[in-house]
Amino acid sequence: MVDHLDPYPTRLTEYRAPLQRRDPVVHARNQRRWEGPLDEVALSRYERDGFLWFDGFFSRDRIEPFFEELKEMANDESLMRSEQVIQDPNSGAIRSVFGMHQLSEHFDRLTRDPRILGMVRQLLGSEVYIHQSRINDKYGFQGSGFDWHSDFETWHAEDGMPRMRAVSASLMLTDNSEFNGPLMLIPGSHRQFVPCMGETPEANWRESLKAQKVGVPDQQALASLAEHGGIQAPKGPAGSLLLFECNTLHASNENMSPWPRSNLFFVYNSVDNALEEPYAAPSRRPEFLATRGDIEPLTMHDDFPELSGQGVDPLR
Repeated sequence: MVDHLDPYPTRLTEYRAPLQRRDPVVHARNQRRWEGPLDEVALSRYERDGFLWFDGFFSRDRIEPFFEELKEMANDESLMRSEQVIQDPNSGAIRSVFGMHQLSEHFDRLTRDPRILGMVRQLLGSEVYIHQSRINDKYGFQGSGFDWHSDFETWHAEDGMPRMRAVSASLMLTDNSEFNGPLMLIPGSHRQFVPCMGETPEANWRESLKAQKVGVPDQQALASLAEHGGIQAPKGPAGSLLLFECNTLHASNENMSPWPRSNLFFVYNSVDNALEEPYAAPSRRPEFLATRGDIEPLTMHDDFPELSGQGVDPLR
């Protein structure tokens, strides 16, 4: 663990009230704030809510080929036996696959889409690299939910991410509806850091990726933030995109419908926010959960040259 002053103490033995955020939400300052595809309305909305939703960002035709590659991965016995694949605690089906950008050239190119990369650079005010990538699956009738949490709390405590300077891009590979367990977010929750109780066990990730028990905010803090900001669950067709700030509290319910829910996540971290030693865990997590060795800035892969210079229009 690091021994210098921790700006966001967590995994505590005694209760501590939520802390005001100490980092900007949009990191690009002055004139650089407008050097990207997001206009002032979108930037202000992101600062207010902690997320932006883009309905139908990619066409369904653009998304469908990824399923063929996912089927091939599911047939790869060595991959399915690896620690990168997390099984659902109830059904035993695939819950998450980590390191997607390293497993697949197609997914790697997707992380470099000029519109997404342009927005992320603008929000983080710097060059970026992939901190983590994963796919979260919820099969029909059996996909388990994810408890309320801040990603930053985990990345700070267990990976040593120093500051709130990361953005998650969630791409819907299937339709997300109110029935199949869409992601829920508390608008405005990114402006407070909620310290969590309980020390981090050794190799906590082996259990927390199946069902998180350490690093979960207390219900009083959650209720207070939800009373103030409400809860939103962006829904839309396959190809829709959600950008959300690393400290925005989010969760999802079980999938009680017959329709699967499959979402792809890319976590972009600023190259100026490289990982240190864990702030509140006995050891580092594996590289497929927290990139340390390769933090070269991402370069654009322009699959859509006619779109690379255009702005984007979030719905919320």
